[in-house]
Amino acid sequence: MAAPRVLAVINQKGGAGKTTLAMNLAAGLARAAPTVLVDLDPQASALQWAGAGTQPFAATVKQLSGRWDASALRRAFKAYAHIVLDCPPSLDGAASMQALRACDVALVPVLPSPVDLWASLRLPQEVEAARQVNPGLRACLVLNQIEQRSALSAAMQHALAEFGMPLLRSVVRRRAVYRAAALDGVSVFQMGARGQAAAEEIQAIIEELPAS
Repeated sequence: MAAPRVLAVINQKGGAGKTTLAMNLAAGLARAAPTVLVDLDPQASALQWAGAGTQPFAATVKQLSGRWDASALRRAFKAYAHIVLDCPPSLDGAASMQALRACDVALVPVLPSPVDLWASLRLPQEVEAARQVNPGLRACLVLNQIEQRSALSAAMQHALAEFGMPLLRSVVRRRAVYRAAALDGVSVFQMGARGQAAAEEIQAIIEELPAS
């Protein structure tokens, strides 16, 4: 059996929509192969989300604490094809750095605001540091909570260029169905026709993720 592929959803800034993206990515990946989302945030938002519904969440959701490395992570979850790490909103704790050192792909959700992006400028340095241990690490940005039919400002385009990290073409738009799915303890893939547009954009991100 091939080793699980590890995807970390990470940003040092809170409020970037990490858990929403991570949960829906895990649900989308689970449609094709067994997937576990590992909640690394002490607030345990992903665990609360998965436990809020009357039907099972589409992917397995677990919590992991203490010291671990890439080998230990893959051993612990060897039954899964995909491991999605929902990282805490800080680079100062051990969990986020462990995630960067263990993952195949780091996905960085950013809001369409230069101020929010500049607040995360430490992250590329941490990615480069993690590559000393994890040279195969691929990292990319994904724009999150984009307003319908809005164009990126010149300031935002400049900020993205300054960040120096590849940007996915696919984006996550601001949709009420993402909040509704969290309240119901499900993913947008479980919301039927109401969640179809959101599910399509999550699937587009999955298909665009860099190969590990």
